[in-house]
This record gives sequence, structure tokens and C-alpha cells, in this order.
Amino acid sequence: MKGRYFGVCLLLVAAALAATLVAWDHLPARVPLHWNAHGRVDGYGPRWILLAAGPGAMLAELAIFAALPALSPKRFALESFTRTYLRIMLAAVALAGYITAVLLWAALTGDADVTGALLAGVSVLVVVLGNVMGKVRRNFFIGIRTPWTLASERVWHATHRLAAKSMVAAGILGIGAALVGGIAGIVAWIAIVLAGVMVPVVYSFVHYRTLEREGTLEAS
Repeated sequence: MKGRYFGVCLLLVAAALAATLVAWDHLPARVPLHWNAHGRVDGYGPRWILLAAGPGAMLAELAIFAALPALSPKRFALESFTRTYLRIMLAAVALAGYITAVLLWAALTGDADVTGALLAGVSVLVVVLGNVMGKVRRNFFIGIRTPWTLASERVWHATHRLAAKSMVAAGILGIGAALVGGIAGIVAWIAIVLAGVMVPVVYSFVHYRTLEREGTLEAS
């Protein structure tokens, strides 16, 4: 199972590298790398950055995901939700590949506004993560890791069930905000995505304290 997921991720890295190399001779010496709130390019850099920020970043992500299980404490082992962990890895690498494609398109077309496309891509990742949040087991690297979720298995599960709903909702609304575009769309997107994450964070504290007062908080 692990081999299939890592194989697909390596294919995505190879595809990003191949696309960058094919486009290489058509790229300007300096490519757009940053856009302001109005969608105008306000930062350029040498084209080799596209190699580092594209396939290079994807390969680095893959290496980190491969290493984390060995670094995790035994009581919080990532192997307790291996399939979900691998799906999150694939989604993260796929998003990096999508960003690579968007940056290449912007470099080839010149002064293209890619803000909406990037925000929409991140929103899709938020939806994907929301769909698997309920299957993430207690660990130090993935999920809503607050002092209260890490201290209590019961709080962890309740918080991640809520996070599944709030993140899916935030991702869907975030796609809408990205399509609106402009400063209003960016501000709305930031507020929506932050809310999708912060609601379960606050809930984890409230739920922990409630269980503590009721005397039903399990020993961890």
C-alpha cells in the first residue's frame, strides 16, 4: 500500500520536473513569483527558483512524510492511521504540483493574476483534509494538535469530528471566495479558512474543560 502512494507521488514529482524542463527555454530570465492584493506582480526571481519551489519542494515534502513515522513517539504512532496519513501525503504533494503548474503558466504568460487559482487550490486541499480528519488518530504532526486534544483521546476524537465538518465547509466557501477575487475575495478567504481551523481549536479547550468539571475526563 505504501509503495503505491509513494509511487504516485514520485510520478507527480517527475511530471512537475518534466513540465518545468520542457518550458525552460520559453521562460524569461526572471519570472513572476509574488502578487499583491490587486493581483499585480510585485516580485520576480530567477527561473531556477521554479525548479526549487516546484519539483524540489514536492520531493522535500515527500521526504518529510517518509521520515515522520520514524520520529513519532510510540504512544502517538502514525501507523495507527497509515492509509489516512498516506492520503494526506498524496494530497499535499498534489497541491504542490498544482502550484508548480500555476507558477509555470504565470511565467509563460507574463503578467497573469494567479491569486484566485492558488487560493482555490488550497481550498480544495482544505476540503480533502476535512474529509479525512475524523480518521486521524492522536499524534504530534497531523490534525488539530492542541494541549487539550493531545492530553485526552476523547477530546481528540470529538474535536476532529467537528474539524471534519468545519474544514469541508470552509474549503467549499473558500473556493467561492477565491472565485470572487480582488481584495474582498482575499480577505473573505482568509477569514473563512481561519474560522474553519480555529473553531475546532476553541472547541477542544471548551470540551476539555467541560469534561474536567464533570469528572468524565479519562486518564491519558
